[in-house]
This record gives sequence, structure tokens and C-alpha cells, in this order.
Amino acid sequence: MTPDREFPRAATVCRHLHATTSPREDRISRAAMAGIIATVTVFAVAQGLTYPLLSFILERQETTPGLIGLSAAMTPLGFIVSAPFIPTLARRVGAARLAILCSTLAALILIAIAWTQEVWAWMPLRFLLGFFANPLYVISETWLIAITPAPRRGRIMGLYSSIVSGGFAIGPLSLGLVGTQGWPPFIIGIVAFPLCGLIVLAVVPRLPKMPHEGEATSVGGFFAQAPLLLFAVFTAAAFEQVVISLFTVYGAALGSADARIASLIACFTAGNAVMQILLGRVAERFGSTRTMLFCALASLAGCLLLPSLFNAWLIWPLVFVWGGVSFGIYTMSLIHLGERFIGQALIAGNAAFAFVWGIGGIVGSPATGLAMQLIGHQGLPSSLGLMCFVLAVFLMAQRRRG
Repeated sequence: MTPDREFPRAATVCRHLHATTSPREDRISRAAMAGIIATVTVFAVAQGLTYPLLSFILERQETTPGLIGLSAAMTPLGFIVSAPFIPTLARRVGAARLAILCSTLAALILIAIAWTQEVWAWMPLRFLLGFFANPLYVISETWLIAITPAPRRGRIMGLYSSIVSGGFAIGPLSLGLVGTQGWPPFIIGIVAFPLCGLIVLAVVPRLPKMPHEGEATSVGGFFAQAPLLLFAVFTAAAFEQVVISLFTVYGAALGSADARIASLIACFTAGNAVMQILLGRVAERFGSTRTMLFCALASLAGCLLLPSLFNAWLIWPLVFVWGGVSFGIYTMSLIHLGERFIGQALIAGNAAFAFVWGIGGIVGSPATGLAMQLIGHQGLPSSLGLMCFVLAVFLMAQRRRG
């Protein structure tokens, strides 16, 4: 079933808006999109820096690995808990005010984290960091989807995913320049969050009002409207988190050196960032649902090929493409969200995405780790392949029904 048939009002509104856009309005829209992408990229740099920095500090304090992992889980837990409140807060406080307020509070929380340097104090602080950072991410992404012209949605959302992935990569790389000792690494994150607020403040005059069409939709209500779309987000989140956190265990079991495993993870992340623009163009040509199905099947093929190619030179292009298509599932979910929903349902959908991404990040690694304990190191590709297989089956079933 096409978006036009399934959501005729959304499709009509989008066609009308983009058919009547003047060159000046188009320039304003491009500037607004650039500002929003810059906001989320700066946010990604701050988030990408925080995770490894705090882990390095806790490791120097001889904290147990289990406690380090529990501490790291507090930030996605904050994402999960805050998500249901975002649609209501955006309506009552105003999206721009909420984004600026949250960027300021996130910076203050990061100052408190830098000041305390103690694992138990960091537990609630890291939770609050996720709680306050999440609305900034959700609001920015909602704005971007709302103002993106439908004919260019694939390439723009692909570009957005690529740039944000690059932001997450820059965060850890910046630690190589400033180190992990003292205040200097924290200063990057502390400055980044207010910078996000300043960018929002600068682009607000160029932005349309946060969409309020339709009835108020809660995050729970969105689950009932798009369960398969949310399962796709869960799959992408779990896939990424499992590879980043457990690929070292998988590679070590196969006798691979630490440097080679780290390089493979970097190759995976590079594919994640580089391939999204290409996949976005493919989605414009063949549709987001069909492209998502391709990404799920290609990810499944990567899981099946991984054991036999791990020690061959073909592992490098395999892991690169694997990273691109697995994260492509999330990019296609964003594109599909923009195709299907407008107004308050769009805000609720983005908040639901953040909620499910947090769930996938928390659940994926422990579940896969358990599978690896039960059946050995092949539990990693088996677990990831099973998720991709289930997603592909559901997508094919939906296409037949449509």
C-alpha cells in the first residue's frame, strides 16, 4: 500500500507545500535544514565523546566491567524514560524553548559529572544526561522531517544519517587530541550542548512552527499505529550496539589480534556513515519499504557470510557494506516516518523511535552475550541474523497484504 493511499491527507499536504514553495522559501528551507543537521551533529559529537571518556576514567579507577556497563546504560535509560513526555512538553513549552532549555540542562549535568568523578554519583547524573539530551535530538529530527521536500527526502535523510554518524565518530577521535585526563575532554562536551541551543536559537526564525495537526498522539499510541516500523528501529539499534560492544569478543575467539578487530569495527562504522546517502537515493527510486527490505536481507547475508570470510581479505568490504546496510534500516525508518505521518503523530513517532532505540541499545548486547555463552562465539552472527530474518519476513508479509 502506498503512502498516498494509506495517508491521503499527509500526501496531499506535502504535495501542496512543495508545489507552492518559492525560490526564496526554498533557500530559507535549505538554511533551516543545514542548521538542524548542524545541531544534531554537534549533539552527536558530545554524545560520542561522553561514552568512551567516562569508561576510560572508570577503568583507571579499577571499576569492574559490569559496573562500567551499568553506568553506561544509564544514558539510554534516560532516553527511554524521557521519550513519553516529549510530545506533551513540546506542545506546552514550545519546541524551540524546550530544545534550548534541555541543551542548557545537559551542559550543567556534564559539569556535575566532571566535578564528581565517582561511579555511584555518575549513575543518576548519566541518567539525567540522557533524559535532558533526548528532547533536543527528537525535536531537531522532527523539524528536519517536517520541512524536507518529499521528492528529496531520501537523499536528505541519508545525508543527515551520514553526518550524524560522522559526529559520533568525531567524539571519540577528539579524545586523541585532548586526552582523557582532567577537564579538557569534558570542556568539549560542555561547550557542545550550549552550542546546540545557540544553533536552534539562530535557525528558529527560519523554521515553521512545530507541526500540531491532528489529534494528540502519545508514544504508546504510536506503538499501536506502527509496530513494524518500531521493530525496524529496534533491530538497527541492537545491531549497532552488539557489533560495537561484542565484536571484540567474537574476533578474539577466532584468534584475531586486537588491532585488527578494532580496525574492523572502524570499517563497520565507516560503512555506516558513508553508505546512507546512496541508500537514500535508492529509497527515492524504489521506495523506503522495498529499500528497507533490501537492507534487512543484505544484513542477514552479512551474518551468514561472516564466519567463513572472517580471516579472508573479503572481510573488509563485507564489514563495510554490513555497517552501511544495517544502519540503513534506521535511515529507511526515518524516511518512512516522514512519508506516513504528519503533525503530532510525527512528534510522537520520533519520540517513540528514541524510546525503542534506547531499548534496543540496552537489550541487544546482554541478549547476544547470553547467546554467545550458550552456543559459543557464533551466537553473535546468529542473534543478529535472526533479528534481520524476522524483520525481512514481516516486511514481505506487509507488502503482500498491501
